[in-house]
Amino acid sequence: MSKPDRLFQLTNLLRAHQPVTAKQLAEKMMLSERTIYRYIDDLSVSGIPVYGEAGVGYRLTEGFELPPLHLTPLELEALVLGVNLVTTRTGENLSQAAHSLLSKIEASLPLDHDLKMGNESVALAPYSFYDEKIRKNWDVVHTAIKDKTQLQLHYLSLDDQESDRAIFPLGLFYWGGVWTLGAWCFLRQAYRNFRVDRIEDISISTDTSVLPEHVSLTDYVQVQNSQH
Repeated sequence: MSKPDRLFQLTNLLRAHQPVTAKQLAEKMMLSERTIYRYIDDLSVSGIPVYGEAGVGYRLTEGFELPPLHLTPLELEALVLGVNLVTTRTGENLSQAAHSLLSKIEASLPLDHDLKMGNESVALAPYSFYDEKIRKNWDVVHTAIKDKTQLQLHYLSLDDQESDRAIFPLGLFYWGGVWTLGAWCFLRQAYRNFRVDRIEDISISTDTSVLPEHVSLTDYVQVQNSQH
């Protein structure tokens, strides 16, 4: 979590639990008390009216509220378009998360905001996903990357050659029509790219092949860039 996100979280904790001690805040945020003291100072410098009472804890000035979220029309259009693209071009899990995000943002907007008034964007994403199998494969790959899990692929290349590959997935890349999976291939002992729409079958691998120490998403990107 980034520092701005932690400061926002800290502000909300102060609003919900005041008075609250640095120790309690540290436990809730899983940080050290020293870090909490530093973050409290950062909030004060940024204008958040927080003050402490010896033996009691921290409070916010009575009546303090975070300002309402304000989006410009162009920011709103970018948000809605991005959510629609995520919804139709990724897996079910991220699609649901995108809709949840949009609902939360909508709930925080003023009643007369464009998003609540139903104004439509002039930039539209397709409403239907291009292939349900790709959607399922995308979820499996995305989860495996997050969990650092090896995968077993039955893959059909662009020249229709079939192969079985044990891989360690590193990243998903969208090229405006197809998703490419960047991975370490244990068969070739090298980085390889696999189009998600060409994966015939995919499963979590039970193989425990040792991954070379240098293999990482950063190293993969550097190797790809050096080849262009």
